[in-house]
Amino acid sequence: MVSKVVFGRGSFNQLNEIIEPKRQNQRAPFIYFIDDVFENNPNLISRISLLYDDYIIFISSVEEPKTTQVDALVEDIILNTKALPSGIIGIGGGTVMDLAKAVSVMLTNNGLSEEYQGWDLLKTPGVYHVGIPTISGTGAEVSRTAILCGSKLKLGLNSDFTPFDQVILDPELTDGVEKNQWFYTGMDCFIHCVESLNGNFINTFSKSYGKMAYELCHEVFLGNDSFEEMQDKLMIASWHGGMSIAYSQVGVAHAMSYGLSFVLGIKHGVGNCIVFQHLEEFYPKDVAIFKSMMKKHNITLPKDVCKSLTQKQMDAMIDVALSLTPLWENAIGNQWKSVITRSKLEKLYSKM
Repeated sequence: MVSKVVFGRGSFNQLNEIIEPKRQNQRAPFIYFIDDVFENNPNLISRISLLYDDYIIFISSVEEPKTTQVDALVEDIILNTKALPSGIIGIGGGTVMDLAKAVSVMLTNNGLSEEYQGWDLLKTPGVYHVGIPTISGTGAEVSRTAILCGSKLKLGLNSDFTPFDQVILDPELTDGVEKNQWFYTGMDCFIHCVESLNGNFINTFSKSYGKMAYELCHEVFLGNDSFEEMQDKLMIASWHGGMSIAYSQVGVAHAMSYGLSFVLGIKHGVGNCIVFQHLEEFYPKDVAIFKSMMKKHNITLPKDVCKSLTQKQMDAMIDVALSLTPLWENAIGNQWKSVITRSKLEKLYSKM
């Protein structure tokens, strides 16, 4: 679990007070990874106090985070700092959250980040790291994984060392999120809950978080709350949805969307939505609810994204999806390979 969390409007103003006791010395900087949409946003940047050798790295979230990107950031930090950083502070969406988590652990574990894609491969705790989400839904702020695209597959650094040491949840930071992006990341949360609650790995602990997040998503996307109420509820839903999958697992939509991201570079949230609309066989009730949410908010998903794939690309997409054994075991069971065949996946992808 994340050991410390602060929630509330304006809580971002506590950042400097929270992290300063963690400063190792004047030579060990805090390094801020910030989504580059805030590069010219003085309302956020001016509230960060850079002391001594602290500095900011602006991160583009146009593409999914990559292992090569993590390795380049780690090398840059090692070459340009006088000591191991006091901490990595991630401010942004899922991409920035995952990069902050991955860099923090790769600063203390030898080798390339691709070598640690999988479960419990990291051997050493990372440097102190803080997550501050500026969009709600991904659950990256609470999960024990940093999802990365490598040379062969899309898979997380899944470890007890990966979760943030501190998270600041300030709903005000989600002001200005574009509508489609708000919906896609919100649906990432909704799908987390659906896959967790309907999976074989579900347990009472995980279920308690998943049910709360599921209900909050209903209120946000099908209710009549005020804008501020929606902000607050979705930020909490994101947290609880992330907790639910941390103690269970995701399922069919995530396994297949990883293939879309790896081959076509489709962002995770929209990829989940593109896949989920075709999964009536697995989640009939919730696919219908998802479509009603789309209708209410006038969302139109990209179509025919797989129409022009070569067979080589299709095979690569299927390979990535099939490599995610725990997801299929959760969704289908131990005999999943008799149900999820290459032919079945190709038919599903061809609908998208």
